[in-house]
Amino acid sequence: MTSTRVTREIAAPPAAVYRALIDPDAITRWKAPASMTCVVHEFEARQGGRFRISLTYDDPGAAGKTTGHTDTYHGRFERLMPGWLVVEVDEFESDDPALLGEMRITISLSDSDGGTHLVAVHDGLPPGVSPADNELGWRESLDRLAELVEAPDESGVADRPTKTR
Repeated sequence: MTSTRVTREIAAPPAAVYRALIDPDAITRWKAPASMTCVVHEFEARQGGRFRISLTYDDPGAAGKTTGHTDTYHGRFERLMPGWLVVEVDEFESDDPALLGEMRITISLSDSDGGTHLVAVHDGLPPGVSPADNELGWRESLDRLAELVEAPDESGVADRPTKTR
């Protein structure tokens, strides 16, 4: 089983980071690398809740896992511990057998010098997904997450323009 692990220090409390992990509007703003846009089709933010999300490449020459330029995946929240843990199980929607299979993403949050220490572990990458590309994508997404929660507006989420929808 192939895995990636990414850590990130975020200058916001764990509760604010957690909210952005389970808020569909926030998801559209951070859960895509810088070269993609995100659309949330379905999202039930509860343990056992289901979701479906598409990430579309900005570069028309980039190949998607589901359609021409898009990676669509669906999944469920396996475990939620408010303020501390999100475990989700995802699967790409693809006809390519090298991209199929359930992946488990575990995001752990802990207090860290007035902010949050985030650890994201992505287990069960299918053989068609490059671990290096997956790690890079996660780093870019977590940079966007940090930007979103480090300068919050009154709702607890930063109101900064991004390239996501």
